[in-house]
Amino acid sequence: MQRLFSTFAGGAPGAGLLIQRLLVGGALAYSAVAAPSGDFTAPQVIGGLSGVLLIAGLWTPIAGLVAGCAEAWIAFSSPAHIWNPAVLGVLGVTLALIGPGAWSIDARLFGRKHYAPLPL
Repeated sequence: MQRLFSTFAGGAPGAGLLIQRLLVGGALAYSAVAAPSGDFTAPQVIGGLSGVLLIAGLWTPIAGLVAGCAEAWIAFSSPAHIWNPAVLGVLGVTLALIGPGAWSIDARLFGRKHYAPLPL
């Protein structure tokens, strides 16, 4: 899984990725539960679940790509309201390409391991 990430950015870039993950994941989850008609479609549920994974920073590359695909599905199925799903889909894909950052579950699970040398 570590091969999916170039680095786990810390400091100010890591904080920026955390904020981006929280905003995009929150918007995806909100758009899933705030359906105007009250009935939930499969792409909305898939987008909402990937939003929860993005908030946690778990399986970020996979969750970002799934969010992008689900939002593209929503955008093409209702062309009258294309901009919100299009923006959320693009932001999900950017998170998949950049990675989760240092403050994520992915960084804890799959981060660079530092091994101490063996004592002689």
